[in-house]
Amino acid sequence: MIDDVLTDASRRMDKTVETAKHEFTTIRTGRASAALLDRIQVSAYGTKMPVNQLATISVPEPRLLTITPFDKSIMKDIERAIQESDLGLTPSNDGQIIRLPIPQLTEERRKELVKQVRHMAEEGRVAARNVRRDAVHNLKKLEQDGDAGADDVHRAEDRLQKVTDEHVQRIDTALKAKEAEIMEV
Repeated sequence: MIDDVLTDASRRMDKTVETAKHEFTTIRTGRASAALLDRIQVSAYGTKMPVNQLATISVPEPRLLTITPFDKSIMKDIERAIQESDLGLTPSNDGQIIRLPIPQLTEERRKELVKQVRHMAEEGRVAARNVRRDAVHNLKKLEQDGDAGADDVHRAEDRLQKVTDEHVQRIDTALKAKEAEIMEV
Protein backbone atom coordinates (compact mmCIF):
# COMPACT_ATOMS: atom_id res chain seq x y z
CA MET A 1 0.00 0.00 0.00
CA ILE A 2 2.81 2.40 0.85
CA ASP A 3 4.55 1.53 -2.42
CA ASP A 4 1.33 2.30 -4.31
CA VAL A 5 1.19 5.78 -2.75
CA LEU A 6 4.86 6.45 -3.60
CA THR A 7 4.50 5.12 -7.17
CA ASP A 8 1.42 7.26 -7.77
CA ALA A 9 3.18 10.35 -6.36
CA SER A 10 6.23 9.74 -8.54
CA ARG A 11 4.06 9.30 -11.65
CA ARG A 12 2.15 12.52 -10.92
CA MET A 13 5.41 14.41 -10.33
CA ASP A 14 6.75 13.10 -13.67
CA LYS A 15 3.70 14.64 -15.34
CA THR A 16 4.36 17.91 -13.49
CA VAL A 17 7.95 18.02 -14.80
CA GLU A 18 6.79 17.28 -18.36
CA THR A 19 4.13 20.00 -18.13
CA ALA A 20 6.71 22.53 -16.94
CA LYS A 21 9.06 21.59 -19.79
CA HIS A 22 6.23 21.93 -22.30
CA GLU A 23 5.34 25.36 -20.89
CA PHE A 24 8.98 26.40 -21.39
CA THR A 25 8.73 25.60 -25.10
CA THR A 26 5.96 28.18 -25.49
CA ILE A 27 8.38 30.99 -24.61
CA ARG A 28 10.14 32.37 -27.65
CA THR A 29 13.91 32.55 -27.71
CA GLY A 30 14.62 34.43 -30.92
CA ARG A 31 14.26 31.28 -33.00
CA ALA A 32 11.05 30.38 -34.77
CA SER A 33 9.20 27.38 -33.35
CA ALA A 34 5.63 26.24 -33.97
CA ALA A 35 5.30 25.66 -30.20
CA LEU A 36 5.32 29.45 -29.72
CA LEU A 37 1.71 29.52 -30.85
CA ASP A 38 0.49 26.66 -28.62
CA ARG A 39 -1.01 28.97 -26.00
CA ILE A 40 -2.81 31.26 -28.47
CA GLN A 41 -6.57 30.82 -28.57
CA VAL A 42 -8.52 32.22 -31.54
CA SER A 43 -12.15 33.28 -31.34
CA ALA A 44 -13.60 31.56 -34.40
CA TYR A 45 -16.89 29.87 -35.20
CA GLY A 46 -18.39 31.16 -31.94
CA THR A 47 -15.81 29.50 -29.69
CA LYS A 48 -12.15 29.73 -28.64
CA MET A 49 -9.85 27.32 -30.45
CA PRO A 50 -6.07 26.78 -30.57
CA VAL A 51 -4.33 28.13 -33.69
CA ASN A 52 -2.97 24.69 -34.60
CA GLN A 53 -6.55 23.39 -35.01
CA LEU A 54 -7.41 26.19 -37.44
CA ALA A 55 -4.26 26.36 -39.55
CA THR A 56 -1.04 24.70 -40.61
CA ILE A 57 1.99 26.23 -38.90
CA SER A 58 5.39 25.87 -40.54
CA VAL A 59 8.92 27.18 -40.02
CA PRO A 60 10.42 27.89 -43.46
CA GLU A 61 13.32 29.95 -42.05
CA PRO A 62 14.96 30.22 -38.60
CA ARG A 63 13.31 33.62 -37.99
CA LEU A 64 9.95 33.14 -39.73
CA LEU A 65 6.73 31.28 -38.98
CA THR A 66 4.04 30.87 -41.61
CA ILE A 67 0.42 30.15 -40.76
CA THR A 68 -1.83 28.79 -43.50
CA PRO A 69 -5.47 28.79 -42.33
CA PHE A 70 -7.68 25.91 -43.44
CA ASP A 71 -10.47 28.47 -43.90
CA LYS A 72 -9.38 31.87 -45.31
CA SER A 73 -12.37 33.61 -43.66
CA ILE A 74 -10.74 33.33 -40.21
CA MET A 75 -7.42 34.99 -41.16
CA LYS A 76 -8.38 38.23 -39.41
CA ASP A 77 -9.34 36.31 -36.25
CA ILE A 78 -5.98 34.54 -36.19
CA GLU A 79 -4.12 37.82 -36.76
CA ARG A 80 -6.08 39.51 -33.95
CA ALA A 81 -5.35 36.65 -31.52
CA ILE A 82 -1.62 36.86 -32.28
CA GLN A 83 -1.55 40.65 -31.85
CA GLU A 84 -3.42 40.45 -28.53
CA SER A 85 -1.11 37.74 -27.18
CA ASP A 86 1.95 38.40 -25.00
CA LEU A 87 4.34 37.24 -27.76
CA GLY A 88 5.02 40.75 -29.04
CA LEU A 89 4.87 39.64 -32.69
CA THR A 90 3.29 41.49 -35.62
CA PRO A 91 1.70 39.25 -38.25
CA SER A 92 1.55 40.19 -41.94
CA ASN A 93 -1.16 38.78 -44.16
CA ASP A 94 -1.04 38.40 -47.95
CA GLY A 95 -4.52 36.90 -48.34
CA GLN A 96 -3.22 33.32 -48.47
CA ILE A 97 -0.85 32.92 -45.53
CA ILE A 98 0.09 34.84 -42.40
CA ARG A 99 3.80 35.49 -41.95
CA LEU A 100 5.20 36.00 -38.47
CA PRO A 101 8.74 37.37 -38.56
CA ILE A 102 10.59 36.66 -35.30
CA PRO A 103 12.68 39.74 -34.44
CA GLN A 104 15.94 39.64 -32.50
CA LEU A 105 15.20 39.90 -28.78
CA THR A 106 16.24 43.04 -26.93
CA GLU A 107 18.04 42.74 -23.59
CA GLU A 108 14.99 44.09 -21.79
CA ARG A 109 12.68 41.56 -23.48
CA ARG A 110 15.10 38.73 -22.65
CA LYS A 111 14.93 39.66 -18.97
CA GLU A 112 11.12 39.75 -19.11
CA LEU A 113 11.09 36.28 -20.67
CA VAL A 114 13.47 34.95 -18.01
CA LYS A 115 11.07 36.25 -15.32
CA GLN A 116 8.20 34.52 -17.11
CA VAL A 117 10.10 31.23 -17.30
CA ARG A 118 11.08 31.45 -13.61
CA HIS A 119 7.42 31.96 -12.73
CA MET A 120 6.48 28.87 -14.76
CA ALA A 121 9.21 26.88 -13.00
CA GLU A 122 7.93 27.99 -9.61
CA GLU A 123 4.43 26.84 -10.57
CA GLY A 124 5.94 23.45 -11.47
CA ARG A 125 7.76 23.22 -8.14
CA VAL A 126 4.56 24.12 -6.27
CA ALA A 127 2.65 21.45 -8.19
CA ALA A 128 5.29 18.84 -7.26
CA ARG A 129 5.05 19.88 -3.60
CA ASN A 130 1.26 19.63 -3.77
CA VAL A 131 1.61 16.05 -5.00
CA ARG A 132 3.96 15.39 -2.05
CA ARG A 133 1.42 16.92 0.36
CA ASP A 134 -1.34 14.66 -1.01
CA ALA A 135 0.90 11.60 -0.74
CA VAL A 136 1.85 12.45 2.87
CA HIS A 137 -1.85 12.81 3.64
CA ASN A 138 -2.50 9.35 2.15
CA LEU A 139 0.40 7.87 4.14
CA LYS A 140 -0.95 9.36 7.40
CA LYS A 141 -4.37 7.92 6.55
CA LEU A 142 -2.80 4.47 6.08
CA GLU A 143 -1.18 4.84 9.50
CA GLN A 144 -4.45 5.96 11.14
CA ASP A 145 -6.38 3.10 9.56
CA GLY A 146 -3.80 0.65 10.91
CA ASP A 147 -2.70 -0.46 7.42
CA ALA A 148 0.90 0.68 8.01
CA GLY A 149 3.15 1.16 11.02
CA ALA A 150 4.52 4.53 12.12
CA ASP A 151 8.12 3.53 11.26
CA ASP A 152 7.12 2.41 7.76
CA VAL A 153 5.23 5.65 7.17
CA HIS A 154 8.20 7.71 8.40
CA ARG A 155 10.58 5.85 6.04
CA ALA A 156 8.09 6.32 3.20
CA GLU A 157 7.93 10.06 3.92
CA ASP A 158 11.73 10.24 3.69
CA ARG A 159 11.64 8.40 0.33
CA LEU A 160 8.84 10.69 -0.82
CA GLN A 161 10.92 13.76 0.08
CA LYS A 162 13.85 12.40 -1.96
CA VAL A 163 11.55 11.78 -4.96
CA THR A 164 10.15 15.32 -4.62
CA ASP A 165 13.67 16.79 -4.45
CA GLU A 166 14.66 14.87 -7.60
CA HIS A 167 11.66 16.18 -9.52
CA VAL A 168 12.20 19.76 -8.35
CA GLN A 169 15.84 19.40 -9.43
CA ARG A 170 14.71 18.28 -12.90
CA ILE A 171 12.51 21.38 -13.18
CA ASP A 172 15.43 23.57 -12.06
CA THR A 173 17.74 21.95 -14.63
CA ALA A 174 15.21 22.60 -17.40
CA LEU A 175 14.87 26.19 -16.12
CA LYS A 176 18.63 26.78 -16.28
CA ALA A 177 18.75 25.43 -19.84
CA LYS A 178 15.84 27.63 -20.93
CA GLU A 179 17.36 30.72 -19.25
CA ALA A 180 20.64 30.09 -21.07
CA GLU A 181 18.75 29.69 -24.35
CA ILE A 182 16.87 32.97 -23.82
CA MET A 183 19.95 34.96 -22.81
CA GLU A 184 22.02 33.57 -25.72
CA VAL A 185 22.63 36.34 -28.28
